[in-house]
Amino acid sequence: MGMKAKPHHQHHYNGNGGGGGGGNGSESSSSTSPSPPPSPRRHSSTLSHCRRKLRSKPISVVAGFLLLRRFLRFLVVLPLLYVSGLIMCVGPFSGLVGHTPLPGSVYRSHEMFELLWPHIQADNSTPIELSSVWRYRRKLKEQKPCPPSTAGLQLESPGPSVYLIVEVNGGLNQQRSAICNAVALAGLLNAILVIPNFEFHNVWRDPSTFGDIYDEDHFIATLDGHVKVVKELPEMVLERYDHSIANIPTLRVQAWAPVRYYKGEVYPILQRQGVIRIAPFANRLAMNVPPSIQHLRCLANYEALKFSSPISNLAKKLVERMTEKSSRTGGKYVSIHLRFEEDMVAFSCCLYDGGEAENSEMNSIRQKGWGDKFKRKGRVTLPGLNRIDGKCPLTPLEVGMMLRGMGFDNSTSIYLASGKIYWAEKHLAPLLKMFPYLHTKESLATPDELAPFKGYSSRLAALDYTVCLSSEVFVTTQGGNFPHFLMGHRRFLNGGHAKTIIPDKRKLVVLLHDMGISWKDFKLEMEAMLTESDRKGKIIPRVKKFTKKSSVYSYPLPDCGCLQKHNGTG
Repeated sequence: MGMKAKPHHQHHYNGNGGGGGGGNGSESSSSTSPSPPPSPRRHSSTLSHCRRKLRSKPISVVAGFLLLRRFLRFLVVLPLLYVSGLIMCVGPFSGLVGHTPLPGSVYRSHEMFELLWPHIQADNSTPIELSSVWRYRRKLKEQKPCPPSTAGLQLESPGPSVYLIVEVNGGLNQQRSAICNAVALAGLLNAILVIPNFEFHNVWRDPSTFGDIYDEDHFIATLDGHVKVVKELPEMVLERYDHSIANIPTLRVQAWAPVRYYKGEVYPILQRQGVIRIAPFANRLAMNVPPSIQHLRCLANYEALKFSSPISNLAKKLVERMTEKSSRTGGKYVSIHLRFEEDMVAFSCCLYDGGEAENSEMNSIRQKGWGDKFKRKGRVTLPGLNRIDGKCPLTPLEVGMMLRGMGFDNSTSIYLASGKIYWAEKHLAPLLKMFPYLHTKESLATPDELAPFKGYSSRLAALDYTVCLSSEVFVTTQGGNFPHFLMGHRRFLNGGHAKTIIPDKRKLVVLLHDMGISWKDFKLEMEAMLTESDRKGKIIPRVKKFTKKSSVYSYPLPDCGCLQKHNGTG
């Protein structure tokens, strides 16, 4: 009987979602044997059970409440203990409490330099030749022909002309990214692109227009047959909006918006209005687009965007002068993108060897530039952890020691691409000791030649970009749009190899903290780092994560390969 009752209750559970209750009348009647009669009630037992339950309930509630309070206290205290421990180990108080700082957490590179400088001077090993730095070679595949000029998405049958206006912001290479994306988007939407407008930004403070940086006529002519570009809206379109761009419908598009978004949301509005304005436009188009649209990015970046005559003429002179001053090394030179300006040092929240004066100055710069951003509730700044994590800008001294360790000797010509170095006289002195043939745009150009560029950060950056592009070795020290675009451009020109040294800063800061390391051992580590940069320089990611670090601008092959073959640079 018990065996037959079990499936009956199970059936009731499945049908009603309840648990283990008796069946209804119809279910009972379907059983072949009657259910056993219920047991007689035992009132005394039930009453006793209820009393026990009532007595135990307050005790269990109080105990649970106490446990909960202890648990919550633990959750609050644990992070504080963790952060306090890190501060004690890593922070500036570690020396006071007797704790040994974590390896790499404290800037001691200046002490390391003083210790190893005699050994660096006495090093008579054979220096590395610039012509043989890069040993890894990429076997180039036969490139497919470029997509036809009419390969854009045909969303509907062609109708009246529609126009796309974009507002681009940021520095030189963020603007470059936005321009290339705008060309691709115009092709996607079958729109006529109006020459992009550059927004004035309080950080860069550069009022330059598109025509100040790039050759407008060359841009329009190169894209002709692919995307139509005009310098301004036609009069008849402007009349509809009272000759004010501000009256044109402005769309705010999500970052990295996919093709389906533009096809489903933006395209219908464009067809209705005849013109749309997207602001801001930085990173507003996904990297994953059809090949024909990706080709437009390549075409814009590597062929259509040519620096304006004032920039390209002076940049050409700087490259020629740099080559002449590198006669000791066959006209080849090393370029370094150094991010050790005071705003970069302040933003990184890293500490160097300037003591309390440096700390006070950096706090003042942070307050002036970013207000209370670094003082917000819950924000903890740990300079030592930033350094260990490789987030601190390398000093000129650290870059110099790294390069000497890699085998570059004091006859190597160096081009330094940088803004105004923080405490320049102090920080550049050791680099000049190690590499006396150090040049900048200021030292290569005359004051009269540079005068038209003063106060225009993007135009000055364009000069640096061109000289770095022509170097045999490029050294990046802090990341950002400049090195990402430059490495991609170098890959495009150098058969797929970036020819770029990318320091392993997490490893480097630990080595520069070790006062017991010999110059010989330090060199072995730096040579291994150079070999790794050589190996990674030719790698093409198998699966591209569509971000600015691994985009078509950083890794142009194979997407832009047809242009490479066309230009004869493969």
